Amino acid sequence: MNHHPASVPSIAGQGPGLSLTYGYGTDRGLRRELNEDSYIASDPVFAVADGMGGHEAGEIASGLCVRALAAMPQLATGERSITASVLQQYLVRADNSIREATGARAGTTLTGAVVVEQMGMPYWLVMNIGDSRTYRLSQGRFEQISVDHSEVQELVDAGEITAQEATVHPRRHVVTRALGTGDETEADYWLLPVEEGDRLLVCSDGLTEELGDEEILGILSTVAQPQDAVDALIQAALRSGGRDNITAIVVDARNVANDDGSGTTAPRYASDDGDEVTLPRPQAAVTQPLPGQDAAGASGHAATAGGAGTEGTDSTSEDGELGDDRR
Repeated sequence: MNHHPASVPSIAGQGPGLSLTYGYGTDRGLRRELNEDSYIASDPVFAVADGMGGHEAGEIASGLCVRALAAMPQLATGERSITASVLQQYLVRADNSIREATGARAGTTLTGAVVVEQMGMPYWLVMNIGDSRTYRLSQGRFEQISVDHSEVQELVDAGEITAQEATVHPRRHVVTRALGTGDETEADYWLLPVEEGDRLLVCSDGLTEELGDEEILGILSTVAQPQDAVDALIQAALRSGGRDNITAIVVDARNVANDDGSGTTAPRYASDDGDEVTLPRPQAAVTQPLPGQDAAGASGHAATAGGAGTEGTDSTSEDGELGDDRR
């Protein structure tokens, strides 16, 4: 195992505003020889990338992805001024870099959140491409914010299988979007107001393959410190089998207040049908280090981890979609 959580970073916003405390960690799991996950945890960017391709190509893809995010100037200053259009530009760079480095033979998922401020109010700008996930525990409500780009999610949406059946479906590891490969490389975005006491979880599918939502909620709702919660989640996933690389970031939001000291209660942006989908969807991107290198962001709190798996390496299905043939 290569679980090496860092010490708990605590970032206080400038002045009396939003403060974030977060923890992060990764483990290659019990069956993979190397770790193809990469992550970045540095205010204002918290994201996990799960590489696909095997033979170290997945590690390259995920690493290039997080390095693209780490190149944003806000990582050096800690400013929460990233816009969706700026984020999209860096995702496009990442996508291009991965294709050039791997010949479009490898790809990566990406999910996470960027903290942005608009008119003095903080928001989670959640992004997702693939089947890694971002969850939020807010005001007693636990929900998956991201929506998987996978064959089984499409079947669930179409009413052909249930969510429970999806967890054991033979095609459950086939993703329909990824960075660096295939035709569908656009990310989905959600803009959600940060609420007092929010707890965000960003994770690779190595965690969600082993733990159900109730188990995840049980840990997030009872373990106080973000780093302790990350450690508990990873250990629980290992006890459940640890069949894949496992990566998690937990972010807590405190002191969420307006200038007058009252809590932010801005309405959620919503489409006509009520879905919280708010921003246009750009093309994603990738740029990354050599195999075995750790990708570090501009901030001392940025962190990445990567490696290549051998057992159950990722593969491409006949229709060009990336999948994972582990069982």
